[in-house]
Amino acid sequence: MPRRQVVLIAVGVTAVSFGGVLVRLADAPAFAVAFYRVCFAAAILTTIGLLRHRDEYRGLTAQQWRLAAVSGAALAVHFATWISSLSFTTVAASVVLVETQPIWVGLFGRFVGERPTRRGKLGIAVALLGTLVISGGAFDTGSRALWGDLLAVAGAIAAAVYVLLGRNLRQSMSLVTYTSVVYSVSSAVLAAVMLVTGTPFFGYPPETWALFALMTAGPQLLGHTVFNYLLGSVRATVVAVALVLEPVMATILAFVILGERPGVVTVLGGAVVLVGVYLAIVAETDADLVAPVE
Repeated sequence: MPRRQVVLIAVGVTAVSFGGVLVRLADAPAFAVAFYRVCFAAAILTTIGLLRHRDEYRGLTAQQWRLAAVSGAALAVHFATWISSLSFTTVAASVVLVETQPIWVGLFGRFVGERPTRRGKLGIAVALLGTLVISGGAFDTGSRALWGDLLAVAGAIAAAVYVLLGRNLRQSMSLVTYTSVVYSVSSAVLAAVMLVTGTPFFGYPPETWALFALMTAGPQLLGHTVFNYLLGSVRATVVAVALVLEPVMATILAFVILGERPGVVTVLGGAVVLVGVYLAIVAETDADLVAPVE
Protein backbone atom coordinates (compact mmCIF):
# COMPACT_ATOMS: atom_id res chain seq x y z
CA MET A 1 0.00 0.00 0.00
CA PRO A 2 1.38 3.47 -0.86
CA ARG A 3 2.75 5.35 2.13
CA ARG A 4 0.25 8.17 1.57
CA GLN A 5 -2.70 5.80 1.98
CA VAL A 6 -1.18 4.27 5.12
CA VAL A 7 -0.74 7.74 6.62
CA LEU A 8 -4.33 8.69 5.76
CA ILE A 9 -5.65 5.49 7.34
CA ALA A 10 -3.66 6.28 10.49
CA VAL A 11 -5.04 9.83 10.58
CA GLY A 12 -8.60 8.63 9.99
CA VAL A 13 -8.49 5.92 12.66
CA THR A 14 -6.94 8.29 15.20
CA ALA A 15 -9.61 10.93 14.51
CA VAL A 16 -12.61 8.60 14.81
CA SER A 17 -11.15 7.07 17.96
CA PHE A 18 -11.78 10.35 19.78
CA GLY A 19 -15.50 10.16 18.92
CA GLY A 20 -16.63 8.09 21.89
CA VAL A 21 -14.76 10.20 24.43
CA LEU A 22 -16.05 13.48 22.97
CA VAL A 23 -19.63 12.16 23.00
CA ARG A 24 -19.26 11.19 26.65
CA LEU A 25 -17.95 14.66 27.52
CA ALA A 26 -20.73 16.50 25.67
CA ASP A 27 -23.65 17.54 27.88
CA ALA A 28 -26.34 16.92 25.25
CA PRO A 29 -28.81 14.24 24.09
CA ALA A 30 -27.49 11.61 21.68
CA PHE A 31 -29.60 12.81 18.73
CA ALA A 32 -28.37 16.40 19.17
CA VAL A 33 -24.76 15.23 19.26
CA ALA A 34 -25.27 13.21 16.08
CA PHE A 35 -27.07 16.06 14.30
CA TYR A 36 -24.58 18.83 14.99
CA ARG A 37 -21.57 16.64 14.25
CA VAL A 38 -22.86 15.96 10.74
CA CYS A 39 -24.63 19.31 10.21
CA PHE A 40 -21.52 21.42 10.75
CA ALA A 41 -19.53 19.20 8.37
CA ALA A 42 -22.32 19.36 5.77
CA ALA A 43 -22.37 23.16 5.93
CA ILE A 44 -18.61 23.38 5.35
CA LEU A 45 -18.47 20.86 2.51
CA THR A 46 -21.63 22.10 0.78
CA THR A 47 -20.20 25.62 0.71
CA ILE A 48 -17.01 24.31 -0.91
CA GLY A 49 -19.07 22.19 -3.29
CA LEU A 50 -21.23 25.08 -4.47
CA LEU A 51 -18.12 27.16 -5.10
CA ARG A 52 -16.11 24.50 -6.94
CA HIS A 53 -18.36 21.63 -8.08
CA ARG A 54 -21.64 23.10 -9.33
CA ASP A 55 -21.33 21.39 -12.71
CA GLU A 56 -20.83 18.02 -11.03
CA TYR A 57 -23.98 18.45 -8.94
CA ARG A 58 -25.94 19.16 -12.13
CA GLY A 59 -24.46 16.12 -13.86
CA LEU A 60 -25.36 13.57 -11.19
CA THR A 61 -27.74 10.88 -12.41
CA ALA A 62 -30.97 9.96 -10.65
CA GLN A 63 -29.35 6.69 -9.57
CA GLN A 64 -26.42 8.54 -8.00
CA TRP A 65 -28.77 10.84 -6.10
CA ARG A 66 -30.77 7.85 -4.83
CA LEU A 67 -27.71 5.90 -3.68
CA ALA A 68 -26.22 8.98 -2.03
CA ALA A 69 -29.51 9.57 -0.22
CA VAL A 70 -29.53 5.97 1.05
CA SER A 71 -25.91 6.38 2.14
CA GLY A 72 -26.83 9.55 4.05
CA ALA A 73 -29.75 7.81 5.73
CA ALA A 74 -27.49 4.90 6.70
CA LEU A 75 -24.99 7.34 8.20
CA ALA A 76 -27.79 8.96 10.21
CA VAL A 77 -28.86 5.55 11.56
CA HIS A 78 -25.24 4.73 12.38
CA PHE A 79 -24.74 7.87 14.45
CA ALA A 80 -28.17 7.78 16.09
CA THR A 81 -27.75 4.19 17.27
CA TRP A 82 -24.06 4.17 18.12
CA ILE A 83 -24.05 7.49 20.00
CA SER A 84 -27.15 6.36 21.91
CA SER A 85 -25.37 3.14 22.88
CA LEU A 86 -22.75 5.17 24.75
CA SER A 87 -25.43 6.09 27.28
CA PHE A 88 -25.81 2.43 28.25
CA THR A 89 -22.32 0.95 28.21
CA THR A 90 -18.64 1.81 28.36
CA VAL A 91 -16.75 3.42 25.48
CA ALA A 92 -14.71 0.23 25.05
CA ALA A 93 -17.79 -2.00 24.87
CA SER A 94 -19.61 0.29 22.45
CA VAL A 95 -16.77 0.70 19.96
CA VAL A 96 -15.95 -3.01 20.05
CA LEU A 97 -19.48 -3.86 18.92
CA VAL A 98 -19.87 -1.03 16.41
CA GLU A 99 -16.63 -2.09 14.75
CA THR A 100 -17.99 -5.52 13.90
CA GLN A 101 -18.84 -3.85 10.59
CA PRO A 102 -16.27 -5.95 8.61
CA ILE A 103 -18.65 -8.90 9.12
CA TRP A 104 -21.49 -6.94 7.55
CA VAL A 105 -19.28 -5.50 4.80
CA GLY A 106 -18.30 -9.06 3.91
CA LEU A 107 -21.94 -10.19 3.90
CA PHE A 108 -23.27 -7.22 1.92
CA GLY A 109 -20.24 -6.67 -0.34
CA ARG A 110 -21.48 -9.08 -2.98
CA PHE A 111 -24.33 -6.67 -3.76
CA VAL A 112 -21.82 -4.09 -5.04
CA GLY A 113 -19.56 -6.65 -6.70
CA GLU A 114 -16.90 -6.77 -3.97
CA ARG A 115 -15.98 -9.82 -1.95
CA PRO A 116 -13.05 -10.16 0.44
CA THR A 117 -10.23 -12.43 -0.69
CA ARG A 118 -9.57 -15.70 1.12
CA ARG A 119 -6.62 -14.22 2.98
CA GLY A 120 -8.68 -11.10 3.63
CA LYS A 121 -11.31 -13.26 5.31
CA LEU A 122 -8.60 -14.72 7.53
CA GLY A 123 -7.51 -11.24 8.57
CA ILE A 124 -11.11 -10.26 9.29
CA ALA A 125 -11.58 -13.38 11.40
CA VAL A 126 -8.44 -12.68 13.42
CA ALA A 127 -9.37 -9.02 13.94
CA LEU A 128 -12.87 -9.93 15.06
CA LEU A 129 -11.43 -12.57 17.38
CA GLY A 130 -9.49 -9.75 18.94
CA THR A 131 -12.67 -7.75 19.48
CA LEU A 132 -14.23 -10.76 21.19
CA VAL A 133 -11.21 -11.00 23.47
CA ILE A 134 -11.53 -7.30 24.25
CA SER A 135 -15.20 -7.77 25.04
CA GLY A 136 -14.24 -10.19 27.79
CA GLY A 137 -12.44 -7.36 29.55
CA ALA A 138 -14.87 -4.56 28.69
CA PHE A 139 -18.27 -6.13 29.24
CA ASP A 140 -18.50 -6.50 33.00
CA THR A 141 -21.79 -6.97 34.78
CA GLY A 142 -21.88 -3.37 35.97
CA SER A 143 -21.64 -1.75 32.55
CA ARG A 144 -23.13 -4.10 30.02
CA ALA A 145 -26.70 -3.47 28.90
CA LEU A 146 -28.53 -5.50 26.27
CA TRP A 147 -30.11 -2.39 24.79
CA GLY A 148 -26.74 -0.71 24.43
CA ASP A 149 -25.33 -3.84 22.78
CA LEU A 150 -28.16 -3.95 20.25
CA LEU A 151 -27.80 -0.26 19.45
CA ALA A 152 -24.06 -0.66 18.82
CA VAL A 153 -24.62 -3.65 16.52
CA ALA A 154 -27.30 -1.73 14.63
CA GLY A 155 -24.75 1.05 14.23
CA ALA A 156 -22.28 -1.46 12.79
CA ILE A 157 -24.78 -2.71 10.20
CA ALA A 158 -25.68 0.84 9.16
CA ALA A 159 -21.98 1.74 8.92
CA ALA A 160 -21.37 -1.23 6.62
CA VAL A 161 -24.10 -0.03 4.24
CA TYR A 162 -22.63 3.48 4.36
CA VAL A 163 -19.08 2.23 3.58
CA LEU A 164 -20.18 -0.03 0.71
CA LEU A 165 -22.28 2.67 -0.94
CA GLY A 166 -19.42 5.11 -0.50
CA ARG A 167 -17.05 2.67 -2.23
CA ASN A 168 -19.48 2.41 -5.13
CA LEU A 169 -20.21 6.13 -5.50
CA ARG A 170 -16.71 7.46 -4.89
CA GLN A 171 -15.51 5.80 -8.09
CA SER A 172 -17.65 8.27 -10.06
CA MET A 173 -18.07 11.24 -7.69
CA SER A 174 -15.53 13.64 -6.24
CA LEU A 175 -14.96 13.63 -2.50
CA VAL A 176 -16.56 17.02 -1.85
CA THR A 177 -19.64 16.32 -3.95
CA TYR A 178 -20.22 12.91 -2.40
CA THR A 179 -19.68 13.92 1.22
CA SER A 180 -21.65 17.16 0.94
CA VAL A 181 -24.70 15.30 -0.38
CA VAL A 182 -24.41 12.42 2.07
CA TYR A 183 -23.81 14.61 5.12
CA SER A 184 -26.66 16.93 4.12
CA VAL A 185 -29.11 14.02 3.81
CA SER A 186 -27.88 12.61 7.12
CA SER A 187 -28.40 16.02 8.78
CA ALA A 188 -31.95 16.24 7.42
CA VAL A 189 -32.81 12.75 8.70
CA LEU A 190 -31.36 13.48 12.14
CA ALA A 191 -33.16 16.85 12.29
CA ALA A 192 -36.44 15.04 11.60
CA VAL A 193 -35.65 12.55 14.37
CA MET A 194 -35.00 15.43 16.79
CA LEU A 195 -38.32 17.05 15.90
CA VAL A 196 -40.24 13.80 16.33
CA THR A 197 -38.58 12.97 19.66
CA GLY A 198 -38.74 16.52 20.99
CA THR A 199 -34.97 16.80 21.32
CA PRO A 200 -34.00 20.48 21.74
CA PHE A 201 -31.82 22.12 19.09
CA PHE A 202 -30.56 24.89 21.39
CA GLY A 203 -29.97 25.68 25.06
CA TYR A 204 -26.63 23.90 25.47
CA PRO A 205 -23.68 25.36 27.42
CA PRO A 206 -20.69 26.84 25.55
CA GLU A 207 -18.55 23.82 26.42
CA THR A 208 -20.98 21.55 24.59
CA TRP A 209 -20.93 23.71 21.45
CA ALA A 210 -17.12 23.56 21.57
CA LEU A 211 -17.33 19.76 21.74
CA PHE A 212 -19.72 19.74 18.76
CA ALA A 213 -17.08 21.71 16.84
CA LEU A 214 -14.32 19.30 17.91
CA MET A 215 -16.41 16.30 16.79
CA THR A 216 -16.89 17.95 13.41
CA ALA A 217 -13.21 18.83 12.94
CA GLY A 218 -11.84 15.54 14.26
CA PRO A 219 -14.01 12.39 14.00
CA GLN A 220 -16.14 13.74 11.13
CA LEU A 221 -13.81 15.70 8.80
CA LEU A 222 -10.47 14.08 9.64
CA GLY A 223 -12.13 10.71 10.25
CA HIS A 224 -15.15 9.95 8.09
CA THR A 225 -14.22 12.34 5.28
CA VAL A 226 -10.68 10.95 5.04
CA PHE A 227 -12.09 7.42 4.81
CA ASN A 228 -14.54 8.57 2.14
CA TYR A 229 -11.55 9.91 0.21
CA LEU A 230 -9.79 6.55 0.52
CA LEU A 231 -12.87 4.71 -0.76
CA GLY A 232 -12.11 6.21 -4.16
CA SER A 233 -9.03 3.99 -4.43
CA VAL A 234 -9.11 1.45 -1.58
CA ARG A 235 -11.38 -1.57 -1.26
CA ALA A 236 -14.23 -1.23 1.25
CA THR A 237 -12.93 -4.26 3.16
CA VAL A 238 -9.61 -2.53 3.83
CA VAL A 239 -11.36 0.55 5.22
CA ALA A 240 -13.74 -1.55 7.33
CA VAL A 241 -10.96 -3.69 8.78
CA ALA A 242 -8.71 -0.68 9.44
CA LEU A 243 -11.54 0.78 11.51
CA VAL A 244 -11.35 -2.26 13.78
CA LEU A 245 -8.34 -0.44 15.23
CA GLU A 246 -10.77 2.09 16.71
CA PRO A 247 -11.69 -0.03 19.77
CA VAL A 248 -8.02 -0.27 20.69
CA MET A 249 -7.33 3.45 20.45
CA ALA A 250 -10.71 4.44 21.92
CA THR A 251 -10.10 2.20 24.92
CA ILE A 252 -6.73 3.88 25.53
CA LEU A 253 -8.25 7.35 25.18
CA ALA A 254 -11.14 6.45 27.48
CA PHE A 255 -8.63 5.34 30.11
CA VAL A 256 -6.48 8.47 29.81
CA ILE A 257 -9.32 11.01 29.59
CA LEU A 258 -12.29 9.38 31.32
CA GLY A 259 -10.52 7.06 33.72
CA GLU A 260 -12.13 3.90 32.24
CA ARG A 261 -9.36 1.41 33.01
CA PRO A 262 -8.96 -1.48 30.53
CA GLY A 263 -8.10 -4.92 31.86
CA VAL A 264 -5.27 -7.22 30.82
CA VAL A 265 -7.68 -9.10 28.55
CA THR A 266 -8.51 -5.89 26.73
CA VAL A 267 -4.82 -5.18 26.11
CA LEU A 268 -4.22 -8.71 24.81
CA GLY A 269 -7.27 -8.46 22.57
CA GLY A 270 -5.94 -5.21 21.16
CA ALA A 271 -2.75 -6.99 20.11
CA VAL A 272 -4.82 -9.65 18.30
CA VAL A 273 -6.80 -6.91 16.54
CA LEU A 274 -3.57 -5.33 15.29
CA VAL A 275 -2.42 -8.65 13.83
CA GLY A 276 -5.76 -9.16 12.09
CA VAL A 277 -5.75 -5.66 10.62
CA TYR A 278 -2.25 -6.18 9.26
CA LEU A 279 -3.14 -9.54 7.66
CA ALA A 280 -6.33 -8.19 6.06
CA ILE A 281 -4.79 -5.01 4.67
CA VAL A 282 -1.84 -6.90 3.17
CA ALA A 283 -4.21 -9.42 1.59
CA GLU A 284 -6.78 -6.95 0.29
CA THR A 285 -4.27 -4.51 -1.20
CA ASP A 286 -3.01 -7.33 -3.41
CA ALA A 287 -6.37 -7.09 -5.20
CA ASP A 288 -6.85 -4.78 -8.16
CA LEU A 289 -7.38 -1.15 -7.18
CA VAL A 290 -9.20 1.50 -9.17
CA ALA A 291 -7.77 4.95 -9.87
CA PRO A 292 -8.72 7.51 -7.23
CA VAL A 293 -11.32 10.18 -7.89
CA GLU A 294 -9.93 13.56 -6.81
